[in-house]
Amino acid sequence: MLAQFPAPLKGRGELSDQPRTTRTRQCTPNPPSSKAKRGRRGSRAHPPRTPRSRYMTVILNQSFTGISIGAVLLLIALGLTLTFGQMGVINMAHGEFIMAGAYTTYVLQKDISGAGISLLVALPLAFLVAGGLGALLEWLLIRRLYTRPLDTLLVTWGVSLMLQQLARDIFGAPNVQTHAPDLLTGNISVGGITFANNRLFILGLALLCVLGLTLILRLTPLGRRIRAVVQNRDLAEVSGIATGRVDRMTFFIGSGLAGVAGVALTLVGPIGPTMGTNYIVDAFLVVVVGGIAQLKGSVITAFALGVLQSVLEYSTTVSVAKVIVLVAIVAFLQWRPQGLYTLRTRSLA
Repeated sequence: MLAQFPAPLKGRGELSDQPRTTRTRQCTPNPPSSKAKRGRRGSRAHPPRTPRSRYMTVILNQSFTGISIGAVLLLIALGLTLTFGQMGVINMAHGEFIMAGAYTTYVLQKDISGAGISLLVALPLAFLVAGGLGALLEWLLIRRLYTRPLDTLLVTWGVSLMLQQLARDIFGAPNVQTHAPDLLTGNISVGGITFANNRLFILGLALLCVLGLTLILRLTPLGRRIRAVVQNRDLAEVSGIATGRVDRMTFFIGSGLAGVAGVALTLVGPIGPTMGTNYIVDAFLVVVVGGIAQLKGSVITAFALGVLQSVLEYSTTVSVAKVIVLVAIVAFLQWRPQGLYTLRTRSLA
């Protein structure tokens, strides 16, 4: 029993009476310094995430969110680049063409089973529906008001209110929700950065529309006619170009691109009769800052504004970020009123 339960040690003298084996067992654990060295070596092999790396991850995530916002603005601004930039028409009903494209997707999902199939059908159909509305608006009203920009602004604003009320009568005032395909509901994580599939799709769709519009304006006879009318309408008409038909086709393409933007917006939130008014001002800012009739300027400005606003919203609040962005735009236009890029024309002299 004494061997199993030894008496506690009381002094230094009794320590020397203990067997040698007991003293060696007490010295077997490694000293703390060796553990600290191993800990330091382990920390070098697997470094913990520092606050700086976490901050960079947040910045990269917010930057991607801003790029996706810029892609939506770019889709909307592409149509305004044609109608406002190329033709000089302030079309306040452009937002309602976005709404038309969104509700086209909503109607198709009710009639076609399968969100993926309805989305593929909605893209070209929304382009045709919104483009047809734009061409009809140009033929009925705007073609008589090309030399009266203030009247054009007031008329298109009235048309905007009429289309909003028509949507309320048909679909109801509350917002409605569409269902995204299963392929676009997940996300991809790379190095701590999350890429939402629906936002990647919107980004790819925006870049595809930019490429298609660039090819149309540069390589097709219609694009050459549009550029000729923009540079000198009178000379183009004397040269035999049917400027009225060119104007109508320009409105058709610009309004159709707004319809495609409406389809994209169904992937990120609900849709309603007034959804277009939430984006129309920002889209006009993209066109003005990028430069009138300058597609390249609109692309750069859309992504820059999206990233700037997203980062500022994370650092401050939504309202403060909006104020900072608007102040920056005003300061930029004071310094460079023509925007990032200007339209170059040939002089006869």
